[in-house]
Amino acid sequence: MCSAPAFSATVINGAGASFPYPVYAKWAEQYNKETGVELNYQAIGSGGGIKQIKAKTVDFGASDAPLDKSELDEFGMVQFPAVMGSIVPVVNLQGIGPDEMRLSGEALADIYLGKIKTWNDPALKALNPSLDLPDMPIYTVHRSDGSGTSYNFTDYLSRVSSDWKNNVGVGKEVAWPQDANQLGGKGNAGIANFVKRTPGAIGYVEYAYAHTNNLSYTQMKNKAGEFVSPTMESFQAAAANADWAHAPGFKLILNDQPGAESWPMTAATFILMYKEQANPETAKEVLKFFDWAYEKGDGLAKELEYVPMPDSVVEMVENTWHNQIKSTSGEVLFK
Repeated sequence: MCSAPAFSATVINGAGASFPYPVYAKWAEQYNKETGVELNYQAIGSGGGIKQIKAKTVDFGASDAPLDKSELDEFGMVQFPAVMGSIVPVVNLQGIGPDEMRLSGEALADIYLGKIKTWNDPALKALNPSLDLPDMPIYTVHRSDGSGTSYNFTDYLSRVSSDWKNNVGVGKEVAWPQDANQLGGKGNAGIANFVKRTPGAIGYVEYAYAHTNNLSYTQMKNKAGEFVSPTMESFQAAAANADWAHAPGFKLILNDQPGAESWPMTAATFILMYKEQANPETAKEVLKFFDWAYEKGDGLAKELEYVPMPDSVVEMVENTWHNQIKSTSGEVLFK
């Protein structure tokens, strides 16, 4: 009688960004089937992930808001991109389905600034002459937790709106304008839930959350002046311009990239680990997991409309692991 292979009960713990949670969950499920290693990942937001890795209560932290090289050096950490995804506006308007509404960056900023307060505002009607936009108030849904999705969303708004840049700015947490009707949700899932149950709401989520929650995502006007839909092709077009080789600590923001086909809110999500590892065997398991994700997780990522990291970037990342992540005694943990 044949028995199933015996796996050791290894658990690796991570916490942080909710943006990549759908793909991390898929990877973890498949990796557990193949190796028996369990990934316990808590999607508590990028701010929480950074706090937990700094406190050394997890094996890795995850953030969509990349840290500066100076901060990485201060804490003795390395940072590397795991996968790329996209942020999409989602709306709850009766009779308007996915990919039917058009928005520009300027209009999106003015909605969140509270300058555009109703759905039949002339600025929105000009962008959507064929839609019957209702005379109803707009409710803006934002993240209530420290969020890398918010960091990338506010970065994009700062690039397309000087009013946003000068009055609100960029951050994992910002002072959301009081002139807008505001609702705050925790995590990408929280925003998705608020939009789903609030007529007249608009929010911003990673595309996988829009897709799995059957939310009405919008088209966006990109830097080239073209209206584009959120698709793997438009995400890849934006990602193609990424210059990872010249990004200190792999810090790179992919918003508002050039190109007629580029989706304007595209972002990488990052993993944070310490260079010096007191628990080298656990650190090896973390690196094995992400090595497997790079090598075998592309298909699962694409199923959820995430963009896998290019092979050239994976090579740079794994060289960083080999050269910088070591045990307290100096043992190289990834070979």
